[in-house]
Amino acid sequence: MEQSLRERVQQVLNTHPGQRVCRFDYQGNYFWLKQAEILHGTQRVLKPNPQQALEHEKSTLLLLKNNSAPVPRIVDSGAGYFVVEDAGITLKDWLNSPLIDDEMLQQILEDSARALAGLHNMGFAHGRPALRDISWRQGQVTFIDFEAHHPEKSLLFQYMRDLVVYIHSLYRYLGPVNDKIARVIECYRNAGGEQIWQETKRFLASWQWLYYLLRPFRDIGGRDIRPVYWLLWHFRHA
Repeated sequence: MEQSLRERVQQVLNTHPGQRVCRFDYQGNYFWLKQAEILHGTQRVLKPNPQQALEHEKSTLLLLKNNSAPVPRIVDSGAGYFVVEDAGITLKDWLNSPLIDDEMLQQILEDSARALAGLHNMGFAHGRPALRDISWRQGQVTFIDFEAHHPEKSLLFQYMRDLVVYIHSLYRYLGPVNDKIARVIECYRNAGGEQIWQETKRFLASWQWLYYLLRPFRDIGGRDIRPVYWLLWHFRHA
């Protein structure tokens, strides 16, 4: 008798108990199993209830999918886990892929910027749209991993946070290729994100003192510090 998807999921659960994220195949297709995080030591105090966090992410995905947002479809769920369809390679992985050239990579990044603007125009935010949390396959952008989604904040704040995280991630993984990144952000602005970009620029104006403080570290700082300088540079010079 042919194994059902639910049976395959139970098999993976049995062989990967407590593993937070696991990719598996079923009938020639890939899926991702996500389980509630197992916390140890001080993590139990510093992090929220992992079961509640998982249920929150699941309900967020269901809401977004029901509104035709570009998120993966949940195909199975149960106590302490859910399973989504594979959405393709993440933007972070595309950066090092030998399958594409610079022109194709630019197209992928610009597609992601338009998709982020589209998500915002639908009235939704991601929470942490870093390049590792955005997938692209044959022109289709999919946002994954909504653990950092914070609906208690105002929508404008969520949109601005998304944009800051997104631009920071571009500089983190691409480096200070300002012209390339400017073209990507131009796509976001032209796809309906202009007002959010302008609001973000106004918000960051009070943080521009960091621009001078971080300037000596723009080339030698850590992978999280350097992008902050170039993020501020972007809004300062755009």
